[in-house]
Amino acid sequence: MTKLIVRRLGISLLILLAVSIVVFCATLLLPGSPATAILGQQATPERIAALEAEMNLDRPAWERYFLWLGGLFTGDFGTSTSTGGPISEYLGEPLVNSLVLMVLAAVLSIPIGIGVGIYTARHRGKKRDQTITWISLALAAMPEFVIGIGLVTLFATSVFQILPAVTMNPPDQRVWEFPTQLILPTLALLLVVSPYIARMTRTTMIEALDSGYVEMARLKGVPERRVVFRHALPHAIGPVAQVVAIQLAWLAGGVVVIEYLFRYPGLGQALIDAVTYRDVQVVQAISLLIAVVYVLVNLAADIVGILANPKLRSAS
Repeated sequence: MTKLIVRRLGISLLILLAVSIVVFCATLLLPGSPATAILGQQATPERIAALEAEMNLDRPAWERYFLWLGGLFTGDFGTSTSTGGPISEYLGEPLVNSLVLMVLAAVLSIPIGIGVGIYTARHRGKKRDQTITWISLALAAMPEFVIGIGLVTLFATSVFQILPAVTMNPPDQRVWEFPTQLILPTLALLLVVSPYIARMTRTTMIEALDSGYVEMARLKGVPERRVVFRHALPHAIGPVAQVVAIQLAWLAGGVVVIEYLFRYPGLGQALIDAVTYRDVQVVQAISLLIAVVYVLVNLAADIVGILANPKLRSAS
């Protein structure tokens, strides 16, 4: 088991290294020069050259990569060209806002997904099971921006007009001080994540409910509720936990689209703004930060899978 976990950790580190190379190379392909974007088109070649030297843009790409990578290990993400301040300070508030949105979505979608999966497994084959299954399949097939636009149309513009379509909190106040603005982006993420959790829970619970030890518990007269939650669910939770971890990893990247759609002041919106203003180092920092969260959560999913599998857990 320890060897498997160490191997997964090594693979995760290699993936992060590869992602850092891809992110750095991708920013090199962005059109124009960051120095020109900062100084404007009217700047003289001498001023542009001086700023490029200050930003190490006159050095070879491989040297700039290692300078950037070394800065990451020391916590120095560089300087934002749009604000002139350290990127770590610039990203502090967007990171907190994104975490608030992700935690809200996770806290709601996990119990709802598991609860719906258990409910449909207990009523499999019935009309209610078929209806919920078809709804889950339809939601799972929709891109997140389609779900977001549908929610805006339904609750903010055309039909009910009871919720704000975009986030408009003042700069000196936190997003959670205006909870109504969190409802639509949180609901959009919930409708994307929970169907996958519900479908996996339903599948694993059906297998557990059909197993021999559950039938034995029923023959002993154990109440059905106790059979479901004490005997079936613990044996079904392993694969469900892996799917939950994968969906949480998806939130790290999927939140970008939702934040842009609702103008939510998180990492996704900051990334779009950085690309728009050619703030290359901010683009690099946010992209790598999202990748780190994604890889770490997937690593946690692998470890959960190893711990939940008796064969892998007992392996030397």
